Amino acid sequence: MNSDIRRFGTGPRMSEGVAFGGILWVAGQVGNPGESVEAQTRTCLAELDRILSEAGTDRTRILSTQIWLADMASFPEMNKVWDAWVPQGHTPARATGEAKLATPDYLVEIIVTAALR
Repeated sequence: MNSDIRRFGTGPRMSEGVAFGGILWVAGQVGNPGESVEAQTRTCLAELDRILSEAGTDRTRILSTQIWLADMASFPEMNKVWDAWVPQGHTPARATGEAKLATPDYLVEIIVTAALR
């Protein structure tokens, strides 16, 4: 097992993902401000696909997911997009909660932990 820490999308404040010991931790992904919950969820999931791919893994290897919504009333809208994206038979452990996000324009934030290949 590779014991080196690998970072993806590293910026001055954070990395989009950090891999260590066969595990990838992906920072919270948000959508485009001003868009609907469904559109923001699609953007989050597309970004997750990109980061997972860059790290050499994919959505079938997601172990756990945290989803934060600005308003739990949007739970069905987010789930509609999530259910179409997550591979059946590979659904991760998941928690969803309501929280104030970085700005009021963000309606959804998704964080994942995945196994590397």
